[in-house]
Parts: sequence; structure tokens; C-alpha cells
Amino acid sequence: MKFPHQVVAITGASSGIGAELAVQLGALGCSVGLIARREDLLKEVAAKVVAAGGKACCATADVAEYSQVQSAMQTISAQLGEIDCVVANAGVGQQLDRNAFDAAATERIFRINVLGMVNAFYAALPGMLQRKRGHLVSIASLASYQGLPRDGGYAASKAAMRVHCEGLRIELRGSGIDVSTICPGFIRTPLTDKNEFDMPFLLEVDAATRKIIRAVARRRRVYNFPWQFWWLVKLGQRTPRWLFDRVIASQDSRAGTGRTQKRSHEH
Repeated sequence: MKFPHQVVAITGASSGIGAELAVQLGALGCSVGLIARREDLLKEVAAKVVAAGGKACCATADVAEYSQVQSAMQTISAQLGEIDCVVANAGVGQQLDRNAFDAAATERIFRINVLGMVNAFYAALPGMLQRKRGHLVSIASLASYQGLPRDGGYAASKAAMRVHCEGLRIELRGSGIDVSTICPGFIRTPLTDKNEFDMPFLLEVDAATRKIIRAVARRRRVYNFPWQFWWLVKLGQRTPRWLFDRVIASQDSRAGTGRTQKRSHEH
């Protein structure tokens, strides 16, 4: 498959979806800018990108800090060339029981997931607008369509990402810049490895990443997958709220008695 972009910047590139995306894009001949906080892991991913046939540049940054993201984008542009595509992939989640609620944890989720996306997009957007071409890609989640117990902060942050992209896509209409929102279900990554509940239609990260690359190449506005899980989400949206709440509460009660009350996970 031919990928339409030559220089791609990826946040959260040190592991999970971001790392796999970088390697697969490298195999397609792309130059990949890797952004994350952990420099040692970034260097490992960069070596894999080069081994796959691409070029790589590491730029450490906390995506919640705009100045750091802006500096990272400048480093990537200086070493690899003008950025054609930005993939806002950095993300964290933390299940919180009502008896162990942590406001700071919820703030962290929003800062990394939502502000991290916004910072990445707007750090690269001026150059894209000047060149009249580019592609902004957000890795959201099927969780963005429905609030779930213990994961309300994560689902809400992904919903904010998806809705922000909807507005941005319309705002950039006619500018030459595409906006894609990718909403996957469960993918086997460090983020999901700690989940202590059944994950329907779980995808391996390499297969899921191929689907993401294909959707971006086709400039999909919104891509929800896998289709089986997406249909379950749509069914849930059409279910009367009293029935949906009862079913989900029953499942959560059965799964939650022995579950760790507070834990974190990251892409």
C-alpha cells in the first residue's frame, strides 16, 4: 500500500500503537518523528523504524506542555523535513472507583489525551496552513460514544477529542488539510494489558495498526473499528437508558468485586 504522506509526527510513540505505527510507516518508506517522554524507548523504536526501511527522529516532550510539543515539532521538521501528517496518539487512562476518586488523576487524563492532541495539532497547523496541505489524525476510542462505570474520565476525554476533531474538520474544509478521527475498540497494548475484565473483539496491535494506516491513507473522516464492536456500541446507543444502565451495572458488579480499585495504564 502506498502511504500519501512522507513525514509523519507521532505522539506517544514510545510503545503500543504509536510504536507499531512508526515501524509500519517506516516499512512504507516514511520519515517518522517520534514524540514521547521516554527517550530510551524512543531510541529503541527509532532503530526499528530504520531497520524497517524508514527514517526516524526522536524528540522528547510532555504532550501536555505546548512549548515542549512545539519544540519537538521544530526538531522533527529540521531533521526530516516539513511535517505532512500528525498522529495524536499519546493517551492514558485510569479506572477509579467511587470510593477512591482522584481528581488529579482525571485532570491528568484530560491534559494528556485532550490537550496533548490539541497541542500536537496546533504546533504543526501553521506550517500546514502555509503549505495548504496536511493531515491531522486523532487516536480516540469507541469508548468516546458511551460513558462506562469507573472509566468515565477516560471515555469523556476521548469524546472531547472526537468532538473537537469534528469542529476542526469543518473549520479546515477547503484548506487542503484533512482531519481524521480513529476510534478503535480494544487493542492489545500496555494500556489494555492491565484490564481485569473481558475485552470483546480484542485486536492484536499489528493488525489494528494496519487498519489505522489504511484509514488514514484513504482520508477517512471517522473510522470506527472493529465493525463487530462498533455495532455493539450502536446497539447500546439505541437501547432504552433504563435497560442499558441495568445491564451495564449488573456486569460491572460481577466484574468489580475483586478488581483493583485504582490503577493506571498508558499507550
